[in-house]
Amino acid sequence: MGVPAFFRWLSRKYPSIIVNCVEEKAKECNGVKASVDTSKPNPNEVEFDNLYLDMNGIIHPCTHPEDKPAPKNEDEMMVAIFEYIDRIFNIVRPRRLLYMAIDGVAPRAKMNQQRSRRFRASKEGMEAAEEKQKIRQEILAKGGILPPEEVKERFDSNCITPGTEFMDNLAKCLRYYIADRLNSDPGWKNLTIILSDASAPGEGEHKIMDYIRRQRAQPNHDPNTHHCLCGADADLIMLGLATHEPNFTIIREEFKPNKPKPCALCNQMGHEVKDCQGLPREKQGKHDQFADSLPASEQEFIFIRLCVLREYLERELTMASLPFTFDFERSVDDWVFMCFFVGNDFLPHLPSLEIREGAIDRLVNIYKNVVHKTGGYLTESGFVNLQRVQMIMLAVGEVEDSIFKKRKDDDDNFKRRQKEKKKRMKRDHPSFIPGGQFSPQALGNRSSPQAISNPRQAAYEMRMHDRQNSTMSSPNTSLNSDGSPSPARGIKRKSEDSDSEPEPEDNIRLWESGWKQRYYKNKFDVDASDEKFRRKVVQSYVEGLCWVLRYYYQGCASWNWYYPFHYAPFASDFEGIADMPSDFEKGSKPFKPLEQLMGVFPAASGNFLPPTWRKLMTDPESSIIDFYPEDFAIDLNGKKYAWQGVALLPFVDERRLRAALEEVYPDLTPEENRRNSLGGDVLFVGKHHPLCDFIVEQYKSKNTEPVDMPPELCYGIQGKLTLNENAVLPDKTVESPVPMLRDLTQNSAVSISFKDPQFDEDFIFKAIVLPGAKKPPPVLKPGDWEKTNNDGRPWRPQLGFNRDRKPVHLDQSAFRTLGHAMPRERGMPGMYANAVPLGAYGSPYTRPLMSGQQQIPKLLSMSKREANGSTYQTTAQQRAFCSTELLSSCFLLYSRTAGAAPLLAWNRMLPAQSQYPPGQYQGLGGPMNYPQRPEDRMDRGRQVWKCCLQVFSVCGCRGYAWK
Repeated sequence: MGVPAFFRWLSRKYPSIIVNCVEEKAKECNGVKASVDTSKPNPNEVEFDNLYLDMNGIIHPCTHPEDKPAPKNEDEMMVAIFEYIDRIFNIVRPRRLLYMAIDGVAPRAKMNQQRSRRFRASKEGMEAAEEKQKIRQEILAKGGILPPEEVKERFDSNCITPGTEFMDNLAKCLRYYIADRLNSDPGWKNLTIILSDASAPGEGEHKIMDYIRRQRAQPNHDPNTHHCLCGADADLIMLGLATHEPNFTIIREEFKPNKPKPCALCNQMGHEVKDCQGLPREKQGKHDQFADSLPASEQEFIFIRLCVLREYLERELTMASLPFTFDFERSVDDWVFMCFFVGNDFLPHLPSLEIREGAIDRLVNIYKNVVHKTGGYLTESGFVNLQRVQMIMLAVGEVEDSIFKKRKDDDDNFKRRQKEKKKRMKRDHPSFIPGGQFSPQALGNRSSPQAISNPRQAAYEMRMHDRQNSTMSSPNTSLNSDGSPSPARGIKRKSEDSDSEPEPEDNIRLWESGWKQRYYKNKFDVDASDEKFRRKVVQSYVEGLCWVLRYYYQGCASWNWYYPFHYAPFASDFEGIADMPSDFEKGSKPFKPLEQLMGVFPAASGNFLPPTWRKLMTDPESSIIDFYPEDFAIDLNGKKYAWQGVALLPFVDERRLRAALEEVYPDLTPEENRRNSLGGDVLFVGKHHPLCDFIVEQYKSKNTEPVDMPPELCYGIQGKLTLNENAVLPDKTVESPVPMLRDLTQNSAVSISFKDPQFDEDFIFKAIVLPGAKKPPPVLKPGDWEKTNNDGRPWRPQLGFNRDRKPVHLDQSAFRTLGHAMPRERGMPGMYANAVPLGAYGSPYTRPLMSGQQQIPKLLSMSKREANGSTYQTTAQQRAFCSTELLSSCFLLYSRTAGAAPLLAWNRMLPAQSQYPPGQYQGLGGPMNYPQRPEDRMDRGRQVWKCCLQVFSVCGCRGYAWK
C-alpha cells in the first residue's frame, strides 16, 4: 500500500498489536546442522492452521539484499529464497495449509504504479552509477586510495515481473522445493500446499484474499481457522481486517531504521559515496583479521495481531445514541475505507490528508460527528454509499485551509529547530580531532589504535593545525597560500557552509489564499474556474475509491480501469458526488504477461523481452516510442526527497499498445508463447496426506475432466482438480533446477492443478463474521489504553503470545562482567560482542556444569549497599559459594576461548535467547565464526582471569577463591 508511514503510525497508536516472534534455532554438531523439527508445538504458544506467503516480499530481499552481500548468481538467489521460506515456516508452523502466491499480471490500475516504480528504479540506477564513477575519478586524481573496481553484471530487479525467464525459473525451483520438503520434513507431512506462480493473474496478496473469500463461502469452511499472512506491505493489515476472520495474524520483518551500510567505493563504514575521500582503511583488530568482514545480524520477525487491533478499534469506534443499530463489523469496513484517502497503490492521496499529520484520526473524529446525520454507514460489503461519503468529504473541505496553514507553521518550526541544532553542533564540535594513535577512543574499547609511524611529523602537524585555528579565529586575519597570516577582506561564505539547505521552489503555496487556483493551473494546466474539468477529476477519483474498496472486498471489478491523472482533487471539490456512477464494465480480461512487460518496463530493461518487441521501445520510427521516454521529470509535489515525488510519465494507451504488438506476435518462439500464457494454481500433498490416494487415482484413470475436491479429505477446502501436464508424481524422479541441489530420486509427493470455487459475476461475498466463529479472549488490559500513542514512554513488545511468559534474563552485574571479559572489537561500535551471555541457556535457576561438578544453587543478588563495598556481611560459606560459582564460570569461559570442546550442558539453550544461529555465528572460531589465532585465544583467557580478580575483590572473597 502506498502509505510508507502507515505501519509506523499504527504501531505507535496501538502498540499492543505487536508481538516479537519466538524462533527455535537449528543446532550444529561436528559441522552438521540439524534441522528444526517443525512438527513439535509452536514455541510462540499458539498454533496456526494456514500460512500464506506473499512471495514478492520474500523474493526482493533475497535477490538484492540491502544489509548483506548480494548473491553471486541466480542459483544462490533460489537457495536464499528456500532458506527464507524455511525460516518463516519454522516460526509459524502451519498445520493445514501453506499458500504461496507470486505476483501475476496486475490490474491496469496497479500497472501505472508499477510503471512509475520501474522507470524510476532504472533512472536512479543509471544516475547512481554515473555519480559513483565521477567521484571515483576525482578521488583517484587527488591521490586517494580505493580498492580496484569490480567488474560484475548489475542485477536488474525489474526481472521480478511476470513473463520473464527469471520468474519462470523461480516457479520451477519452488515446485522442486515443495516436493523436497514434503519428502523430508516431518512438519510438512499432513500439509496441503498451493502454489500460485506468476502465470496466474493477480497480485499475490489479492490472490490470497480471493482464496479466503471463496473458501469462507463454502459450507464446510471452519470459521475458527487461524490464519497467518507473511508480507511487509501495509495493505495486508487492511486486507486482513476486510476478511472479518476473528483469528488473523500477520508476520513481517521488524523494521530497523538507519542500518549502517558500507561505502560503495571504498567499502568502509561511516560515510556515503558522496562523502568518500579515499582515505586508507584503518586497521581492524590486532592482526587486521576483520578487514573484509561486516558484523552480521539476522533479521528478526514480529507478529501483528489483528484480533488485538479489532479490540482497539471497537473501543475507538463504538458510538452511543445512534439513530440506527451500531454494528462493529460495518464500522471496521468504514475505517478501512477512510484509510484509502491517505494513500494506496491505485490513487494519489488527497493534498489535505497526510498520515504524519494525524489524517486518519481527523477522519475518524469527523466520521463520528457526522455519522449521526448520515443515517447509516459509509460502506457495505465493499460497496460505497456516495451520499454519505460526500458529507464526510465536505466536512474535511471546511478545514482544508486551516490544515494547510498549520502544515506551513509546523514546517517552519521544524526548520528553525534544525537550524538551531546545527548551530549548536557546529559550536560544540571541536575544530580539530587528531587521528591514529592520538584519536579519541570510546570508553571500554579494547581495540588498540594504529600506531603512528612518524611521531615527530604527527606532532608538528598538530601544532601547525592548532596555530592555524588560533589565527583563523581572529576576525581580522586570514592565511595566505604559504600559511602566513594576512588581513581578511570580506571573505564570502560558501553556500555549503550555510546553515540552511536549498529547497525546491513551491509554486503552489497552499498556505496562501488562491491555493486552489494555483494548484489546478500548475498540476493540471487548467483554470480552477473550469468546473467541467474539475468534475471530471473528481468523478475519476470517486470511481477509484469505489474500485479500490470493491477490489479489497469482492475481487477485481475491472481489469481495465485506472485513474488517468497524476494528482488528486481537494476534499472541498467532492460536491455533488452522490449521483456519480460507480459501475464498471463486466467481462474485462487481464493483460498477458509479455503485454504487461511492454506496459511497465523502461527501454533499459528491454533485454527481458523478445528482440522484435524490444525494438518497439527504442526504434525512433516505432508507433509507441512516446511510451518509453529516456528522461522524465519528477515533481516533488511539496516533498523533500525524490522518492516521495511524482514521476510524470505518459500513460499507456491500451489500444495503441495492442495494435503495435499485433505486428510482432508472430515472432514469438514456442517457449515465449508458453511464458506469455496465463496459468493457474497447483496443489501439492505428501504420501501421508488423506488426499494423496485420491489424486493418484485421478492420474491412473487419466480423467481429463475437472473433479470436485472432497472437503472431508482436506480440512474442508473445496475446489476443482485437473490433471497437470508437468505434475510431480510418486516414484518419479524430480530433477533439481539448481545444480548445487540433488535430484529427488525417491519422491512420494504428488501435484495436481487446483481451481478455487467459482461464483456468478454478480455474487456478493458478505463482509460479516461467520456463524459459529468464536471471539478470541480479550488481550488488552486497562493499562494498555494508557499506552496508546506511547505518550513518550518506553514500551517494548511482549515476547510470544503468552503475556505471562517470564523470559530468562541477566541482571546488570552480569552484563558488566561480560563486557569486561569479552573483547568488543568483533561487534558493532557501542555494542557488546555477539557472544551469548552466561546463564542464558536452560533454566534461570541452573548453570552449565563442568565435568564431574555438582550443581550449585543460583546465588541471590547482593543489595546495593553490599555492591557499593561499604560493608561486607557475607559469611565464609557465602563467599565460598560465590568464589566457586565465579571460578566455574571462568573455567568454562577459559575452556571456550582456549579451544576446549564445549560441554553438552552448555548447549541446552532456549530458542528465544540467541540472536544468531549457533551453527552459523558461534563456531569454534569465535562468536562470529572468524578465524582465531592461538595467541588471541590465550589473550581472551587472560582477560577472563583479570576480570575474575576484579570481581573477587568486590565480593571480598579473593583469598577463598585461590585456595
